[in-house]
Amino acid sequence: MGKVLMIGAGGVGTVVAYKLAQHPEVFEQIVIASRTKSKCDALAASIGAKNIVTDQVDADDVEQLKALFNKHRPELVVNVALPYQDLSIMEACLACGCHYLDTANYEPKEEAHFEYSWQWAYRQRFQDAGLTAILGCGFDPGVTSVWTAYAAKHHFDEIQYLDIVDCNAGDHGKAFATNFNPEINIREVTQKGKYYENGQWIMTEPHAIHKTLHYPEVGPKESYLIWHEELESLVKNFPTIKRARFWMTFGQEYLTHLRVIQNIGMARIDPVMYNGVEIIPIQFLKAVLPNPGDLGANYTGQTSIGCRIRGLKDGKERTYYVYQNCSHHEAYLETGAQGVSYTTGVPAMCGAMMFMKGLWRKPGVFNVEEFDPDPFLKAMAENGLPWHEIFDQDLEMD
Repeated sequence: MGKVLMIGAGGVGTVVAYKLAQHPEVFEQIVIASRTKSKCDALAASIGAKNIVTDQVDADDVEQLKALFNKHRPELVVNVALPYQDLSIMEACLACGCHYLDTANYEPKEEAHFEYSWQWAYRQRFQDAGLTAILGCGFDPGVTSVWTAYAAKHHFDEIQYLDIVDCNAGDHGKAFATNFNPEINIREVTQKGKYYENGQWIMTEPHAIHKTLHYPEVGPKESYLIWHEELESLVKNFPTIKRARFWMTFGQEYLTHLRVIQNIGMARIDPVMYNGVEIIPIQFLKAVLPNPGDLGANYTGQTSIGCRIRGLKDGKERTYYVYQNCSHHEAYLETGAQGVSYTTGVPAMCGAMMFMKGLWRKPGVFNVEEFDPDPFLKAMAENGLPWHEIFDQDLEMD
């Protein structure tokens, strides 16, 4: 048992808090902190667990974070704040002797660009401090990386081709809304695509490569090649991979809204002057778009996320499709959050559980695929995200 402190009280944080509270045998005390303490208080009240306390912190401010950590003395800090804040939270963890877990890699505010290099640079410091940092413990990144490790451990001698496929076949009834923080979401899906092939990274124009893929229980959906951070660590940790790509589904109406947002300058991340006040257009846009945390009540349909893998086993070619489908409505009934938040929040709790049980604990900075996948995937299935395997079928991948 141990004390865990979670930073962030949005949609994902809501799910993490609900799931942490379901395991008092592992998490003896839960601290929820965010910039707005009233959100933490409301979340704690909705859960109703006696072992939850709340606090306030600006996660951009290392000194505030240090004061928070020294006040509560958590063993593990779970970061479900913004990717901009990863490094400040890691700095505070080092200063206060706290272990660290997040769901998304660092991204600087001034540039729509994310990669692991900034956080990997902390490896030696965490190792010297005897602290564990677990990176990317959501669904993608997160479960998709653990599945790749599971495939390598149990089903392949050599993974050669990896395609991660992410389908949201849900309908929230809004003209345009994002499933997580609009600022981060729009920055992510409008940047250039990138994939790995034969030892090189290949850049593409945004959404230039796409194809129709069939998803279990969903059917055919147009899927677009985009850059996603877990590819960077997976090709490093599984060097037999010849090609690695990430695909995400988008509806035509969603893509039309994105094009308009970009064309009229509302996706800009540089400041502009308005009535003598400096504003950042994408942050203003975030303020007027629907809150992702409020989408759950009327959200129908499901997500379907998986890994399609081809490689060798005992000298013969094998294909493997591992996937998980999550109902938006069922996620809402349990936690008040929609399926995208649920599929990120459950793995974050499972990763925290792996740490507390001593199964994912070693000094340094690690991506999730560097740990034993078996107990994590068992916990994931037991906590609301059962998963499925298909062997030696057509992967629909060239």
